[in-house]
Amino acid sequence: MNMIEQLGRYHPLLPDIAVVCILLLAALLAYLLTTRLLLAAVRSLAKRTAHTWDDALINNRVGAKLAQLVPAFIIFTGVDLLPMVNAKVEAFVLNLTSAYMIIVAALTVVAVLNAANEIYESNPEARQRPIKGFIQLLQLTVMILAVLLFIAALLDRSPVLLLSGFGAMTAVLLLVFKDTLLSLVASVQLTAQDMVRVGDWIEVPQFGADGDVVDVELHTIKVQNWDKTITTIPTHRLISDSFKNWRGMSAAGGRRIKRALYLDAASIHFMTEDELNRSKRFMLLEEYLAGKEGELSEHNRDIPAATGEEHDAVVNMRRLTNIGTFRAYAWRYLKQHPKIRQDMTLLVRQLPPGPEGVPIELYCFTTTTAWGEYEDIQADIFDHLLAIVPEFGLRLFQQPAGTEFSIKQH
Repeated sequence: MNMIEQLGRYHPLLPDIAVVCILLLAALLAYLLTTRLLLAAVRSLAKRTAHTWDDALINNRVGAKLAQLVPAFIIFTGVDLLPMVNAKVEAFVLNLTSAYMIIVAALTVVAVLNAANEIYESNPEARQRPIKGFIQLLQLTVMILAVLLFIAALLDRSPVLLLSGFGAMTAVLLLVFKDTLLSLVASVQLTAQDMVRVGDWIEVPQFGADGDVVDVELHTIKVQNWDKTITTIPTHRLISDSFKNWRGMSAAGGRRIKRALYLDAASIHFMTEDELNRSKRFMLLEEYLAGKEGELSEHNRDIPAATGEEHDAVVNMRRLTNIGTFRAYAWRYLKQHPKIRQDMTLLVRQLPPGPEGVPIELYCFTTTTAWGEYEDIQADIFDHLLAIVPEFGLRLFQQPAGTEFSIKQH
């Protein structure tokens, strides 16, 4: 210490500089010792354990951030141990060190919260109740308090004095953090009502999003579209705007087929005796045709025979149509299909005729929700029905192509 005091003979600031250098050197040595030896030992121990929480702490560098407090603490305590020539320098070092420790402590808390979220997301129930938005809110609160304490430490003032002027800044802060407040309310509603989970397939047409939810944060929700692009949606927009969540389809275990065949209206007619006999070849129609023939025979028996030219017995009779028989065949084809859910809605219905013909719509559910398998099942069903339509004397409707006209001219 006498040597440090003797430096003051050459220049009044030399003792202060010498003490600061000593403290910095001691802090550097302590930091190297902590990071190179202690943290290395902790990492090695964590790799050997079967627990996941210690891995999460290491992945988020919690120990590395705590190690940064060691040199600051040495400087903070060493200032009182070493004689300082200038009291102002001592106060400056203490204030600067305190401010630094506040920021490091806040960053450490943020890292611990990230580790807590990582540990929570490793549990299966985390997909149903994500807490990342709440974690980010806590991190934001910690950083705001840290900034206030940081300013108070640098200015050597009480944080209460800074908070007293906080009320005057409320309007400005509400404007600055408007999106954060909206996102906070939206996150609470989304989580409480279980509207969105990580892994859900959602459609948000306003943002062109159509894919799986990969992340739910405080401010944004990330959706990976089917073309592997990422769409980022403000969290509060899922509350203010409408969106479609396909989770119910996945939970039900069946995916809907809702597609129509368009038949040429000119090909619809009553079935002749020959067509009726040909239709009896279909095993799926045996029961249907037998029941219909009995029903129609009983109804037509009560119609009086036509006399003269005033009545025609044929037009007054009920007869089978080729479109009705085809509709019955399609329904029975779906009823015996092994990949169609029989416990869910199954319809083959006729929609209103239009410029594109008469639509026969299939409405049913597959036994799988996997996209690829669903498309294969749907394609196989329509491959069969498209190919068998001519067996009923029907034609599919399609817009004429140029090749058709050129063939007719030749």
